Amino acid sequence: MKLSAYAKKLGLNYHTLWRAFHRGELPNAYALPTGTIIVEEESNVNKKIEKTVVYARVSSSENKKNLEAQANRLVDYCTARGYKISEVIKEIGSGVNDNRKKLTKILADENVTKIVVEHKDRLTRFGFNYIKTTLQNRCEIEVVNESTDIEDDIVSDFVAIITSFCARIYGNRRTKRKTEKLIEELKNDS
Repeated sequence: MKLSAYAKKLGLNYHTLWRAFHRGELPNAYALPTGTIIVEEESNVNKKIEKTVVYARVSSSENKKNLEAQANRLVDYCTARGYKISEVIKEIGSGVNDNRKKLTKILADENVTKIVVEHKDRLTRFGFNYIKTTLQNRCEIEVVNESTDIEDDIVSDFVAIITSFCARIYGNRRTKRKTEKLIEELKNDS
């Protein structure tokens, strides 16, 4: 089929796919001598439906603008690569927290075939390779910006750990003070 029809079928802009073709990123596409670009569709027999999920995360609600910008950058990246995005997930929570509901839902979804994140620490601060290995038979994790500076990675992880533990300590103290205050009030009422 012509590139214009293929773009319409995917719901993408023609020029986005035209640029992708010229970068060599469109599989099964070729140009006729007239310049018309033809895309051969793959057989849908035994082909798993692609479900690409964009996952964006920031640590706190003060970074909400960064969350939106991160999600928009990822959507632009996926569009340029010709991915059909099924869902854009935005989450606010610590990368150390292993109980993020939206991420857990993505990881449990058997239909997800690709998860796109900006940096691997947006998915998780620790255990990234465990997650990638666990999902490798059914889902690909694509990291847009691979960090090459190991020292920066280690410093970021160290700061994240200290911050997380401090928040837990102070949160526990605050909870303890509230509990003590409640007990004191109950004693005074008796």
